[in-house]
Formats: sequence, structure tokens, C-alpha cells
Amino acid sequence: MTLSATNWLDRIRRLDLPENVKIMNVCGGHERSISAAGIRGALPPAIELIPGPGCPVCICPEEDVYEAIHVAMGENVILVTFGDMLRVPVNVPRREIRSLEQAKAAGADIRPIASPTEATRIARDNPDRDVVFFAAGFETTMAPVAAMLCEGAPENLYLLLSGRLTWPAVSMLLESGDAGFNALIAPGHVSTVMGPEDWDFVVDKHRLPTAIAGFTADSLLAGTYSVLRQFIDGNLFLDNCYPSVVQPGGNPVARKQMEQAFTVEDATWRGIGVIPDSGFGLQARYASRDARLRYPGYRDESRKRVGLMPQGCDCAQVVLGKIYPDQCRIYGVACTPRSPVGPCMVSDEGACRIWWASGVRERKSA
Repeated sequence: MTLSATNWLDRIRRLDLPENVKIMNVCGGHERSISAAGIRGALPPAIELIPGPGCPVCICPEEDVYEAIHVAMGENVILVTFGDMLRVPVNVPRREIRSLEQAKAAGADIRPIASPTEATRIARDNPDRDVVFFAAGFETTMAPVAAMLCEGAPENLYLLLSGRLTWPAVSMLLESGDAGFNALIAPGHVSTVMGPEDWDFVVDKHRLPTAIAGFTADSLLAGTYSVLRQFIDGNLFLDNCYPSVVQPGGNPVARKQMEQAFTVEDATWRGIGVIPDSGFGLQARYASRDARLRYPGYRDESRKRVGLMPQGCDCAQVVLGKIYPDQCRIYGVACTPRSPVGPCMVSDEGACRIWWASGVRERKSA
């Protein structure tokens, strides 16, 4: 029997809740659904829903964005990337080009795309030019990128790869001893690709209630009810509240293609630092597709020293669930969607942008 969102809310309200329980939702899509449906305000005040590290645009290393800008400006290439990446600012003076959007306005051939199939089409339509695909994203995005490679991309298509895995960031938070949450709502689409097993460690190793949820209000509230019941009863398990698409083992075809195309390596997360085994690299068989080898002069390692968030921006703290978006020092003051300072205000999956869109327009006083 499938219950409605109203039924799940009624069940939650009847629970004998503790004074305070903090539930982190990893996925930016979950945060968008929570805010759009008004779920946070409908729950009892004892329940805190904390947005987590599920925004790939927000954590894409500053040095990668900088590299993409300068490849696009310095070479006769077509650079394609997902639309949100165009407005992400890098840490340079305002008189210099600070984003792919500004580089495009200055004459670089930069084109937003919605899927890897568009990158393939653009490469085939322009056989006399190199097309560089600046590919940032989590497992859900990297799966079709891997398929693009495995199924035979055009010879003039190169990858500037900046993909990440989600679970290592949650693992890093839990290993720190200062996670700041009591239960976890795990991402539905990532689990569809990789399988629910990626999240067993949260229960088995860290003894936290965990549920995988979809993106409707009823699925999210079912997941919330599940972790609350687990928290109250002490009966911990990984609950799949999105069984219509999340199956044991995930998508075997997608996983096989990702293993064929990518390696897993230590990787930098913007404002956070290096997280072990959290990034995708290209397998040796696809080294000829590596834009960093094709255009080696644009990776500036010194930028790792300045690759934190812009001055005053607390986006990294928001990503880690340490503060809410409206507690950032520049939220709604210097940083708005019209003039974003940090990446959390740029992306549709960034918590700051989501909160602004839901009507939270002022910084919360300290």
C-alpha cells in the first residue's frame, strides 16, 4: 500500500519524538523537493532537515573551473559543459574573467549542454575542431559520460573530467567525529545507478538510521518516518523507500561501463580539501581522450592554494551541513542569484539557490 504525503505526516506527528533529531539529506534534488513542497515547515519542530553535500557544481574544484576557462580562451576549441557551470566564479580580481559565462562573452566558443549526447552531436557537427567536454557531476551524471566513451565518441571529443562520488563525502563527515546529524536520507538517483549497497556503511559502521528516498513528497516523508522510527526504536537498517527504481546492485550496465571508462582516485572538493577515493579519472585506454594531456599548459597547480571559497563565502560550511544557507555571512547581502559570489548560489542544486527560490531572502541574524 502506498501512503500519501498527508498520511506520512500524520504518522510522523504521532511519533514520540526526542527533543531534537537532525536528519541530513545528501541530494541537492532532495533539498529542492523539500523546499518546494514546504516539508521542512510541515514537520514537528523537533525535526531538523539539514542539506548536505549533494551539489556537484558547488564542490567542483576552483582550479578545474579556472583550467576550463583558460583552455576555452587559449585554444581554438569548442568547450561544452552543463549549464550551471557557466556562472561558477573563480578567485581572481573582478577586472579579470571570473567565469565561463564571462569567457563566452569575451569571445570563447563555450556552449551549455544538458547531456553527453549533445557533446557527441556538437563534435560530429564540427569535425575540424576539437570539442572539450568539461564534465562535472556525481555518479548519476558520470554514468552517461562513461556510456558516451564506451559506445564510441567522435575522435575530436576530449574530456576535462571533474566527476565525484557522493558516499566518500558522507564517510568523511562521519569519520570526523563531528558529523552533526543523527540520521541520513540517501540519494535516490545515485542509488539507482550504483545500488543501495553504497550506503550500508552508514548503518553497519556508524550506527545511524538510513533510508533511500525518491523525489516526491510522499517518498521523502516515508524516508523521514523510517529514520525517525529507527532512531526511536534502535532497530537500525538501510530502508529502501524508492523501490520502484532502486534495486539491489544498481544498474549493472551503467556500473560496468563506469568501471571500463573510469578509475577511482583521491580528489579535491572545493572549500573542503582532498577526500580519498572520491573522484573519477580516465582509464589508460581512454588517455587519448584526456583534455589535460591534449592541452597540458593550462593546469595551474598553484591554484590549489587559493581554491577555497571566495572571501566571506561560507558555501563549504553549507555543503558540509554545518550551517544553514541563511547563516552564511553574505547570504542575501553580497550574494544573490543575480550576482552570485559562491557556487551554492549558482546551481539549481545548491542549497543557497534553493532556499532563495523558496522565499528565504534575508540572512539570519547571528
